[in-house]
Amino acid sequence: MESQLDPMKDDLPLMANTNYMLVRHYVLDLDVDFKSKVIQGIIVLFFETGSHYLKTSSSGKECCQSQFDETCKVKPCEPCYMPMTTVSACSPKLEYNDFAVCGKGEEDTSDKNGNHSNEAQASGISSSKDICDIQNHGNEDFLLVLDCCDLSVLKVEEVDVAAVSGIEKFTRSAQLTDVSKELENLSNQIVHELVTLPADRWKEQLYYFTRCSQAPGCGELLFTTGTWSLEIRKSGVQTPTDFPHAIRIWYKTKPEGRSVTWTTDQSGRPCVYTMGSPINNRALFPCQEPPIALSTWQASVRTAADFVVLMSGENSAEPVQLQEGIMSWYYYVTMPMPASTFTIAVGCWQEVKQQGFTAAIQTNTKFSLPSSQADFRWHEEICGHVEYPCRFQDPAARLEAVIPYRVFTPHCLMECCEEYLLQLIPQCLSAAYTTLGTHPFSRLDVLIVPSNFSSLGMASPHIIFLSQSVLSGGSQLCGTRLCHEIAHAWFGLAIGARDWTEEWLSEGFATFLEDVFWAKAQQLSHDEVKGLQELKALLRWRRLRDEVQNSEEELQVLRPKKESTGETSESGASIVKHGLKAEKVFMQVHYLKGYFLLRSLARTIGEASYLSSLRKFVHKFHGQLVLSQDFLCMLLEDIPEQKESGLTAESIFQNWLDTSGIPKPLLEERETWKESRLVQQVSGEVTKWIRTNQMMRKSGKKKRRLDEVVFQKVRHRWCELIVKHKYVPGYEDVEKFLREDQAMGVYLYGELMVNEDVKQQELAHKCFAAAREHMDASSAKVVAEMLF
Repeated sequence: MESQLDPMKDDLPLMANTNYMLVRHYVLDLDVDFKSKVIQGIIVLFFETGSHYLKTSSSGKECCQSQFDETCKVKPCEPCYMPMTTVSACSPKLEYNDFAVCGKGEEDTSDKNGNHSNEAQASGISSSKDICDIQNHGNEDFLLVLDCCDLSVLKVEEVDVAAVSGIEKFTRSAQLTDVSKELENLSNQIVHELVTLPADRWKEQLYYFTRCSQAPGCGELLFTTGTWSLEIRKSGVQTPTDFPHAIRIWYKTKPEGRSVTWTTDQSGRPCVYTMGSPINNRALFPCQEPPIALSTWQASVRTAADFVVLMSGENSAEPVQLQEGIMSWYYYVTMPMPASTFTIAVGCWQEVKQQGFTAAIQTNTKFSLPSSQADFRWHEEICGHVEYPCRFQDPAARLEAVIPYRVFTPHCLMECCEEYLLQLIPQCLSAAYTTLGTHPFSRLDVLIVPSNFSSLGMASPHIIFLSQSVLSGGSQLCGTRLCHEIAHAWFGLAIGARDWTEEWLSEGFATFLEDVFWAKAQQLSHDEVKGLQELKALLRWRRLRDEVQNSEEELQVLRPKKESTGETSESGASIVKHGLKAEKVFMQVHYLKGYFLLRSLARTIGEASYLSSLRKFVHKFHGQLVLSQDFLCMLLEDIPEQKESGLTAESIFQNWLDTSGIPKPLLEERETWKESRLVQQVSGEVTKWIRTNQMMRKSGKKKRRLDEVVFQKVRHRWCELIVKHKYVPGYEDVEKFLREDQAMGVYLYGELMVNEDVKQQELAHKCFAAAREHMDASSAKVVAEMLF
């Protein structure tokens, strides 16, 4: 039986047996219902036999079945039969270049009692620390394991892809004409040919994925659901090779599911979006969560006509009316990505456009390659990733400094977005292009998400979520955060971490590059850039110091699995260490220590050489998953002279990645920042205002309301001062801040409680009671621990 892990304290299990079967494509067909707060529909998964199984079977070794050891062996599950309607056939007029949105069949008429209980047949993981495999003893059926939780799975069936008209072109007649061949062998051969089509046939590939997803079923599959997994088997099938490679799952989400949040936007309209949950997307659709399961996807989403559907997709979807009051939106992705990067936001969003021009007009500008890249011989470059339509191989894409972009927001924030955000996007995109070269993704949507969003921003393929808090900080806060999220297009998305515990490979790089991008976007002089870099380094040092002093040591390590980083079990199952600790969501150590490591390397080898190495790294590893040593070894190969000074991958692991606390090299560097002219200037201003405040207090003069207005432009600092000095007339501002700026306000609850002031504690409890329902689970747990 699957042990009940504490979802806020333990490691996150990745259950999927990716070494035996690997998802290559998802087709989602979903309905979003705001009345019931449920997303329901169908997902079709297309698989390939896993590389590990192919290797072991060819060598004659026994292939073990995914899951865990004998003590947690999965008991046989009973079949779940449900009366379901067939999937509607697609119009014969559907062509490669004209993807129509096919109508859905009749609604599922089965009631709640027909659901295959998640609790009654829970099975799976015995320990978050000791993941192992069940051996495929005797004649047991092969078990396909998907990551899944908080979902009601209604039915699972095999898809008869061989029944699709015209699909015979994907069969190898010489091998498959034998009538004795099993149907699944024919179907699996078709799926294999389909998922391995050359990149230049991507439109044809999507067309046949659509057709296959609507093919009739050819037999229901047995399944059982556990706390963290969906386990599927076909009676009598004992190997991944013979298991159906195209399966269809009927399911629906639960209102309390942790992958999406149902809330209202700043204008009071209902919305739902993926908010970057620690459990990723497994409560949105059954999937393979491990990063190695790189896949493409396409999705049709239906909802009421008042709503706009935004999604991680290469196309800017246009809604199609299916019936009165119901619209359908279709998106697709041809670049294989981890399922965790799939993002959706459905709400009454308004597109922001400046008067006199549109984003589309702005984005037609093309530039020559940055001088630092001009010596790249693009036509000779061979990408190291699996084949897909890669922008790094597209001559037009390589010259596109500003990709097409759109901005969406609740209606009440449109004016603010037009004033700050809209004009910053092309500057930041151009700066990123100048620094790193080709944009990995073809377009960008930016959405201002509801106030319950617990971060300042989140990047996904083709879409960025920003907190409304960045708008109140003017162009500086908005611009730097936008640059941070844009940097993730290269580091975090186009280049992903093979092991999610190495978050610094994403966040450290984005933090370092946000400074580089923002300086270029503002066209600052060399001296201005240097001064700002020193000031930011000092401020980040103080944040890192405070966090190290007030957090668990094991959470301060950038490579917590050390030498075993990237390793998985025999089946491909693994864990994300500390992945479900609530407090980890708010920690900055991966951002800050990663930033300081990269800053140290840049200072050592020179920023120009360092940025050149980053570009080389991008060109070598885009579209792939990496570990720390991949970056460090490539960098050190470019600067062999540094080995004599003791700079090696091993020394970096020891000093920066494998230990807690402040890295020793950083302790030696911190004193130099105080000598910066800008740092001294800021310190002088701070001292001046402290003295002015002391003088005003001694004289008994009351602060003018004008001063409060000035302070409110930096709302978080203003609220800190209100709490610190127990300024009762400002408590309304604190309440408003905690309600509207949840991405920045969580720490303020602690400040309200630590003073042990009755009024402030009452204020904290009042604000939490009002906001708790809309908070994400991690934020709510952290605040509750502060208050109770």
